[in-house]
Order: sequence, then structure tokens, then C-alpha cells
Amino acid sequence: MATHTTASCTGSTLLQPISEIINLPLDQVNFVACQLFALLMAVWFRLYLHPSKTSPFVRHVVATLLGLYLALFCFGWYSVHFLVQSGLSYGVMIFASLEHMHKPMMVITQKITSMAFEIRDGLTREGQLTPSQKYLAISRMPSLLEYLSYNCNFMGILAGPTCSYNDYQAFIEGTSYQRRHQENANGKENGKVKQNEPSPKRAVVSKLCTCAISLTTYLSLYRLLPVDYAIDDGFVRSTPVYLQVVYLYLAMLALRPKYYFVWTLADAINNAAGFGFNGYDTDGSPRWDLISNLRILDIEFATSFKLFLDNWNIQTAQWLKRVCYERCPVNPTAATFLLSAMWHGVYPGYYLTFVTGIGMTMAARAVRHNIRPYFLVSDSHKRVYDVLTWACTQVAISYTVVPFVLLAVGPSLKFYSSWYFCLHLLCLLVVLVLPVKSRRRQAREERDGLPQDAARGERRHHSSTDNNCNQRDKTT
Repeated sequence: MATHTTASCTGSTLLQPISEIINLPLDQVNFVACQLFALLMAVWFRLYLHPSKTSPFVRHVVATLLGLYLALFCFGWYSVHFLVQSGLSYGVMIFASLEHMHKPMMVITQKITSMAFEIRDGLTREGQLTPSQKYLAISRMPSLLEYLSYNCNFMGILAGPTCSYNDYQAFIEGTSYQRRHQENANGKENGKVKQNEPSPKRAVVSKLCTCAISLTTYLSLYRLLPVDYAIDDGFVRSTPVYLQVVYLYLAMLALRPKYYFVWTLADAINNAAGFGFNGYDTDGSPRWDLISNLRILDIEFATSFKLFLDNWNIQTAQWLKRVCYERCPVNPTAATFLLSAMWHGVYPGYYLTFVTGIGMTMAARAVRHNIRPYFLVSDSHKRVYDVLTWACTQVAISYTVVPFVLLAVGPSLKFYSSWYFCLHLLCLLVVLVLPVKSRRRQAREERDGLPQDAARGERRHHSSTDNNCNQRDKTT
């Protein structure tokens, strides 16, 4: 085990004894150790390199150097990839024309492609932007230091989450709090505006507790409920269908805490450094969810495929929306799923999952559009609908993401064939039988049918929710 672990890890072997003691791969031990070190550095960064004490130049330099050190510790010479990738992409942005600079970098990384589109929006498309695009648009070309700091800072180089360049630059310059205070004042979010800088301590402690629970849950269950057991010949032959469904749900339930741990820890690191403040709740308590990547309860109790995806890997979903869904003129749903598969990598399982997801999304939209209104006649009917759609959503998600976990074509198709491709066929039947308008067409017709004053109010609502990309949509 020790020899295999060392050979498969190109990073530092300093923690090899710990890896052997706890029987985990060295690369995973290095990752967790670096994230914990980053958490400590984040607290130091906020306290001792606060914008009131230090220039943006120094903050950029320190954030970049610490980030590159963590990459070197975790990945060894593979970390050269960060510099080569960032350097080549920056060269494209400097030397390519503004009209075409975003195209050569479409599937490299989220931050680079986001920045490319945002620079293009800010410098060439000022009069053609949606409210959210206008909010994110970059009005000047970043310097090389600003660019490297944004892409390689120690808070997000290992696990993200991605963020907009404008939000990161406001954090470095110390203007993010004033910016959110001003938004609160304009929107009268809670009737009183606090001018003091809020502390992230409570949010960080809460997220670290979530990390501890998630990690404990994952380490306790993932070996007991392996996903690949769902395609074991003996299991499939001897287990009733309903128990296969239950096992698949439990296996996916045991797998998700791994992602909860990684993304919540990354969020806590950014918060500890002072990045992630997102205004105040109605009771006046500060929100630290500007770059949060998930909402665990909303995931586990999601009543639709879309709600699950909206609360899972939120920043990636926002990136896909900004660079693909909002800009693709033909079939944006399919294009977005395919781009997501390409971004994840070359494993065939990714493509099987995201192609299946297209059908699931379209079928879920058709059901909601045609069936849901019949259950809104009373609260009891609505509760029945919620329970049924929760169960269907969990089964659909579990069925869809099996290839994402198995990766290879053979095991993935073996799983789907053991289920006789039943949910694929069901989705196809639903899409063919139940009519549904595209979201863009429906939104356009609703907007065209609104009175002028109502339309202005609708646009104001759209602007405010888009500006806060992580605030949950409160409409039902």
C-alpha cells in the first residue's frame, strides 16, 4: 500500500508516515493538510494583511506565492501546469482581438474562461449586456500580477470555488464590504445598514463543524456502500428491484459527504481570509455565502432535478450559465450539459451522465409544467406532490450519476442495462407526450404580456437576483 501510494503521488512525501497510519492515499492526505494550512494562513491574511494595513500589491503577491507553494506541495512538478496554463491564457487575452479572445479558452478552466468573457463584455459589448453580465463585466485589462493572484491564490488553488474577478479584486482592495453595504442600502434589505466590518468567525466555525460531520460520515460509510456493488452479478440476480433502488440511493447518499467536506472546507478558508461576505439576512446577521458551492439540506430534500442541480456545485453551475446557457443561441440546455461533460474530463462516464441529464431535465420540466398545477389546489395535495417528486428526484439523480462514479463505458452500460434503460425510456416518453415551452420562450411571452410598470418591476427583480448569484430563488 505504501509503495503504491508514493508512486501515484507526485507531490511531497513528507506526510507519507501519516498516510500509512490512517490508510489513505498520500495525495489525499497532502490535499487535506494543505487545506488546513490554507485555513490558518487565511486567518493570518485577514488579520495581518488587512486592506487597511497593506497595499493590494502586497496582498496579490502573498496570495499568489502561497497558492503556488501549496500547489507544489500537493502536485510536485505537475504544478507547472498552473503556470503554463495561466501564462498561455494571459497571452491570448493580451494579444488576441477582444471580439475573439474568449473562444480559444472555452474548456480550459472556469476562472480563465469567465474572465475572458467578462473582459469582452466590459470592453466591447457595453450596450448589449444583461444586468448580471453588466455587473460582472471587467472594464480594464488586469495586470499579470492581478491575473495570477486571481487564478493561483492560496485560498482557491486546490479546490476553488470559482468566483468573479470583480468580487475577488474588491476583496483584495478592501472594498467588498462597502460594496455590499451599498447594495443593502439601495435595496433596503433589512431596514438598517451596518457600516462596521462583520466577522466571519461564526460562519467559519459552523462550516468547519459541517466539514467534521461530513468527513466522519464519509469515512464511516463509503466502504460499506460501494457504488460498483450495484452492478455485481450476484447482487442484481438475487436482490429485488425495490431493494436495488434503495441500495443505489444509500450508496449515493454515502458518497456525497466527500464533496460536502471538500467544498465546505474551501468555502471556510475563503471566509477566514475575509472573502465571501454577501450582505445581511433580514434579521441583520451577516451572510457569508457569496462563493458557497452547495446547500446541503436543499440538495438532500430537493423536489426536482433542477433544484438538486441548482444547489450542487453552485459556482460551476453559475459559470456554465454565464459562459454557455445565456450565450448559446440554439438548445442551450443540451449545450450546457455537453460543455459540463467536456470540462470534467475525458472519461466516457462523464458524457453518459450529462447526456442522460439532458433527458432528465427536459422530462422533469415537462412534468412540472403539466402535472404540478393539479396539486396546487390545497396544502395537503402540495405535500403529497412534494413527497412524490422528492422520491423521484433522488432515484433519478442516483440513476443518472452512476456512470460519473464508475467512469468506464463497460460498467456504466452494464448498470443501465441491468435497469433495462428504464428511466431513459420513461424520460423519452414524457418528453414526447407532455408539451412544454422552452424557458426562454415562456419568459419572453410572460414579459411581453406584462403591463409596462410590472415589466419594469420584473426587470428590477431579475437584476437584484442576478447580482447576488448565490441567493436562493424564493419563488415557488
